[in-house]
Amino acid sequence: MRTVVALIVVVALVVLVGLYVLLTYNRLVALRNNVENSWSQVDVALKMRHDLVPNLAEAVKGYAAHERGTFDAVTQARTAAVAAPTEPGAALGAAESTLGSMIGQLLVIAEDYPDLKASTSFLALQQQLSSIESQIQIARRVYNDTVETYLTKLQRIPSNFVASAFSFAPREFFRAPVEAQTAPSVDVGGSAAR
Repeated sequence: MRTVVALIVVVALVVLVGLYVLLTYNRLVALRNNVENSWSQVDVALKMRHDLVPNLAEAVKGYAAHERGTFDAVTQARTAAVAAPTEPGAALGAAESTLGSMIGQLLVIAEDYPDLKASTSFLALQQQLSSIESQIQIARRVYNDTVETYLTKLQRIPSNFVASAFSFAPREFFRAPVEAQTAPSVDVGGSAAR
């Protein structure tokens, strides 16, 4: 009789542990997928900015052709940002920081050209840039919040045992360097940003 009760207890414990492992594994998969999805939102917003930069540079170049060095720097920064690793990390953060800084310099140049600031196409580009910069900030916050939730689950006991048994890898936060933590300022009311 005691052996039957002991066997039932052992079977129940094995079933409970198996159920815990199964539920924890499924939760980790869901969290990992949420991280991937939220990163894709950041990536889309960054690509939108990359696509907008040549149009913005061309608009300013039409009015300020003598600012060749700035246009070359903007082009190089965009090329570096497009070529940067597509995963969050220091290289991507540095490339995007440089691009943001160059966009800011481009907008400062535009400040000196009243005809450019009054151009409807330039104003439309500024408005698109403002919208994209907002999307990047929101997407980055969502991504970092999702990564925090995922990492917390990976590091907590006892779920960390399941995570290591099934090789769930940690993800990096998308941190922008200090100088890039504010988006380039864009004034869509008719004057260019500083």
